Amino acid sequence: MFSQFLKGFSNCFKVPELRQKILFTLGILAVYRLGCYIPTPGIDGVALNQFFQKMSSANGGGNVVGIMDMFSGGALGKMTVLSLGVMPYISSSIIMQLLTAVIPALEKISKEGQAGYKVINQYTRYGTVVLAMIQSFFIALWLESPSTFGGMQIVAHPGWGFRFSTVMTLTAGTIFLMWLGERIQEKGVGNGTSLIITCGILSRAPTAYHYLILLLDPNSGQGQLQPIAIVLMCFFLVGVIIGVTLISQAQRRVPVQYARRAGSTATTVGQGTFIPLKVDTAGIIAIIFAQSIILFPATISSFLPAHGGGVLQHFAAWIQRGHLAYYMLYATLIVFFCYFYTAIVFNPVDVAENLKKHGGFIPGIRPGKETADYLDYVLTRITVVGSLYVCIIAVMPDGILSLFKVPYLVASFFGGTGVLITVGVMLDTMKQIESHLQMHHYEGFMKSGQLRSRSTNRSFMGA
Repeated sequence: MFSQFLKGFSNCFKVPELRQKILFTLGILAVYRLGCYIPTPGIDGVALNQFFQKMSSANGGGNVVGIMDMFSGGALGKMTVLSLGVMPYISSSIIMQLLTAVIPALEKISKEGQAGYKVINQYTRYGTVVLAMIQSFFIALWLESPSTFGGMQIVAHPGWGFRFSTVMTLTAGTIFLMWLGERIQEKGVGNGTSLIITCGILSRAPTAYHYLILLLDPNSGQGQLQPIAIVLMCFFLVGVIIGVTLISQAQRRVPVQYARRAGSTATTVGQGTFIPLKVDTAGIIAIIFAQSIILFPATISSFLPAHGGGVLQHFAAWIQRGHLAYYMLYATLIVFFCYFYTAIVFNPVDVAENLKKHGGFIPGIRPGKETADYLDYVLTRITVVGSLYVCIIAVMPDGILSLFKVPYLVASFFGGTGVLITVGVMLDTMKQIESHLQMHHYEGFMKSGQLRSRSTNRSFMGA
C-alpha cells in the first residue's frame, strides 16, 4: 500500500498541468508562512514573546490564547500581520450558511446557480471584513493593557493611533489570506482556505518535536518521559489517524430505486442507487461552535480589569479547561451542534420531495412523508455515533496531556480540531490529485477503490 502511495506521488509530477498546480499551491503556502513572521507595528515583540513563553510553561499552552495561537500557525504569539489568520472568513462562511438556511431571501439567492453563489460569496467577504475589524480592535485593547501581561508594557505608544493601525493591519492580513485561498482555488489544487489552516497547524509540528526532545533529555531539567512513553504515543498517534480517517469516510447508504420510464424513442430500465448519509456530518463545525461558546466568557473576561469582572470572571474560572464542568458543558455543546448542523445541511423533507419528483423511492418505504420520516430516523441514529466520536476527538488532547504530562501543543496533535481538519483536508486534496491522475490514465494513491472527499464540510472551508 505504501509503495502504491509513493507511485501515485511520483505520477503527480509526470502530468504537466498537475505539476504546475501543485507547485503553484506550494508557492502560495510559502508566501503565507513568510507573512507569519512580519510583525505588527508598535508592539514590543520581545516582551510579548516572553509573556507567551511564561504562560505556555505555566499551563501547557491550553488556554484561550494558546489554542488560538496554534490555529494561526504561531502568528498570534508573535503578533504578526497575519495574526487573525482565516478564522474571520471561516466564521463569516458559517454565519452565512446558517442565515441562508433560515432567511428565505438568501435561500432564494443561493438557488440561482453560479450567479447566486457569487452574491453569497460577496456577502461572506463583507462579513469577513466586519468580523476582522471587530476582533482586531479588541486585540488592540488587550495589547494596550499592562495588567493582562503581568505589568509588562507591550505597546510603546497606546492610544487611538495604535488601535487604528492595528485594526487596519490585521484586517488587511485576513483579506490577503482570503485572496491567497481564492488563488489556490482557481489555479492550484485543493481547497485554498483549508490548506492555509492545515499549513498553520502543521507548522507547529517542529516546535512540538522540540518539546518532546526536551522531555526525553535528562539534562534539560524537564525530563518527564521515558522512551517507552514515546513508543506508546507513536502507536496512539497512528491509531488516532486511522480512526479519524475511517470515521470521516464512514457513511450509511440508504438504497434508492427508480421506476422504469418510457421515453419517445427508448425505454430506460429502472436503476438502483443510494443516498449517502455521513456518520460525521458536522465534525469540525460542531467543535468550532462549541469552542467559540465555551471560550467566550474567558475571552471577554480577559479584557476586563483583574478585580472588575465580577460574575463573568467567576463563571469563566468555573468552566476553565481541567474542570469537570468544562468537559460536561463542552461535550453537551458538541452533541447539540452535531444535531443542529446536520439539520441545517440535510433536510429529509426536501430529499423526499426530490425523490418523488424523479420517480425514486426507498424499497419498502412509501414516497413522501414516510420517506422523510425514515431518513430523519436513520440520520438521528447515526448522528449519535458521530457526535460521540467528535466528543472523544475533542477531549483527546486533554487526556494525552493528563496521561503523559506533555505540553498542550504536543497533545493537540493527538486529537481535537487540528486532527480533524488535517485528515479531512488531506483526503480532499488527495481526491482531487487522484482525479487528475485518472484523467491522464495514471494510477492514483490506491490500487482499488477511490478516496471520498468530505463534501459536507466544504462550505465551512470556503469552497
